[in-house]
Amino acid sequence: MLNDTITHAERALYLTLLELAQQQPSAYEWLTRLPTWLNDIKDKANYAHAPAYQASVARLPTLTVNNVDLNSDVLTIEANLSESQRKQTMALLKQLMPWRKGPFQIGGQLENQIDSGQNEDQQAAPILIDTEWHSDWKWQRVTPHLGDLKGRRVLDVGGGSGYHGWRMAGAGADTVIIIDPSCLFYHQFMAIRHFVGAADSYRTHYIPVPLEALPEHSQLFDTVFSMGVLYHRQSPFEHLQQLKGQLVKGGELVLETLVIEGDANTVLVPHDRYAQMNNVYFLPSVAALIGWLEKAGFSEVCCVDVAVTSTEEQRKTEWMTYHSLSDFLDPNDSSKTLEGYPAPMRATLIAKR
Repeated sequence: MLNDTITHAERALYLTLLELAQQQPSAYEWLTRLPTWLNDIKDKANYAHAPAYQASVARLPTLTVNNVDLNSDVLTIEANLSESQRKQTMALLKQLMPWRKGPFQIGGQLENQIDSGQNEDQQAAPILIDTEWHSDWKWQRVTPHLGDLKGRRVLDVGGGSGYHGWRMAGAGADTVIIIDPSCLFYHQFMAIRHFVGAADSYRTHYIPVPLEALPEHSQLFDTVFSMGVLYHRQSPFEHLQQLKGQLVKGGELVLETLVIEGDANTVLVPHDRYAQMNNVYFLPSVAALIGWLEKAGFSEVCCVDVAVTSTEEQRKTEWMTYHSLSDFLDPNDSSKTLEGYPAPMRATLIAKR
């Protein structure tokens, strides 16, 4: 029997935007565009794999979920999981590879499950989706510096599979909207949504579009996250202005991006590829990035963290079997990329609109 997870999640998104529009008229434009956004991501003409991804989500089994922990570093869905359900779930989730942002766990033994009549030896081992990125490490670096998310509307730009969006909901956000134009990531989110169910009271949503597709100057969000996106933009100032346009006055921007060492005038523009990525355009120093944010009209700009990306944080796993960071660094000098540029270093900055 097929499930209706995607339909249910999209209906919940529609109702959330409808309720929001009654308070903030700018959200009506989102409602107007929503059917096109959701239809386009399922159109085989746009995404050849879309029907297969939809089928994988729809065939996921219904489990008895005992608890969902959105505050755990490994986002955990504790559920009764038989061996046959485990095999079915594993096979379907692996059809949604590669899994880049996580980790997630499905299954797991609660002490009271045995008392409910299910013997311990009937319980299959939990499924650990060990993603390429330890996204929990980034969240650990960022979260001590955030304003309180409780009761806030949050936009997560370039949210991937949705791991950080779930963590934002776990931190108490009233509404989280994740945006990312990836068809694969959209369906990975829906796979996790299938098992999370209503545990988050449907506060976490996903719109499969890039930032530039959103109505400009919506000013709907108290907090906007842009993590791992800026260096992919050909026009970084346009990206900053678009982020600003989604924030309420006094709202908080959380910006995480690749940086290099240097002064306020230092910016690296890779000639061809950077760490084998051909879509990296600008890597500023922290000082230069602060200047960019101030020039874009942000205030109270502060760098709260700088961290060199390690091969423990980003690596090949069973769930992402392609090349990863270790393949993109100079084999004789891990402080450099294959192209001879400084190895990836990421800074997190917080600013106010």
